[in-house]
Amino acid sequence: MTRLNGRRVLVVEDEALVAMLVEDALLDAGASVIGPVATVAEAIALLAQELPDVAVLDLNLAGETSTPVADALAARGVPFVVATGYGADGLPPGHIGVPVLAKPYDPDDLTNALGRLCK
Repeated sequence: MTRLNGRRVLVVEDEALVAMLVEDALLDAGASVIGPVATVAEAIALLAQELPDVAVLDLNLAGETSTPVADALAARGVPFVVATGYGADGLPPGHIGVPVLAKPYDPDDLTNALGRLCK
């Protein structure tokens, strides 16, 4: 497992069970979790208050696209991983090179991907 000691990770995920599993995996890896949040508005509000080191972003938030969050993260220079059931084909325009984790994914795959972005 990749260690994320002290890294601040924003979690944007609308499925409560998935959000809890992600949070647990990140805490186990030594990260500090920001959120999790389930809506674009909540994510944007958090970004106005605190700048994460990295983020994990679900593309589909209860039918709402999280593209505005991806845009806000990119504008602030915050790298992120997209966790989605849609694969790389569902990436928002302008974010084609972003790492994608296909749901369901192994928590170690998440921490490894985030660890690579934090280097």
